[in-house]
Amino acid sequence: MLPWTLGFRDGGHGREVAVKPSGDDAVRSKGFILWFTGLSGAGKSTLSVEVGRRLVPRHSVDILDGDEIRNFLSRGLGFTRPDREENIRRIGFVARRLARHGIAVLSAAISPYRDSRDEVRRLAAEEGIPFLEVYMQASLEVLIRRDVKGLYKKALAGEIPHFTGISDPYEPPESPEILIRSDSESVDMSVARVLAVLEEQGLTSPAR
Repeated sequence: MLPWTLGFRDGGHGREVAVKPSGDDAVRSKGFILWFTGLSGAGKSTLSVEVGRRLVPRHSVDILDGDEIRNFLSRGLGFTRPDREENIRRIGFVARRLARHGIAVLSAAISPYRDSRDEVRRLAAEEGIPFLEVYMQASLEVLIRRDVKGLYKKALAGEIPHFTGISDPYEPPESPEILIRSDSESVDMSVARVLAVLEEQGLTSPAR
């Protein structure tokens, strides 16, 4: 059983899931955006990687990891509200560009503001790109326990400003397509639930 502490980089994952399917599946593959949102440590990167692995035989898949985007595409941005909103706009732009070409895009970023996420959804809809919001939820106690860097404890002590969920707000989705309680269900169960929704909406086919 996979642990929720397995992250995008510390688990050795990443671009290995960004490959193309072959044969008829490659022709039928339709691009879409799975937008994983939630507090730090909620399991966004872990779940996006595992879902991506399961989709690879049927889709071209790319994962847009929030930390990776920060390091390369949004390096000059800080953590004020305008900067966070701009960061999400950039991720949304890249996600739409990829999805247009039949790629299943899995975005794993905190994306704390509802308006920013709704804007990404609206712009995707204008281009006919399916957008599904996956809200990753876990209790603060569990998030602190998973936090090997001790960032939550520092934020609670006032040592880190603009820390989402502590000194900066996180606005939960009002009607996400998928709600994952990573503090009460396994990674495998969550992967199965996400894939089931994708199958129900005709965005992927059942595994063979």
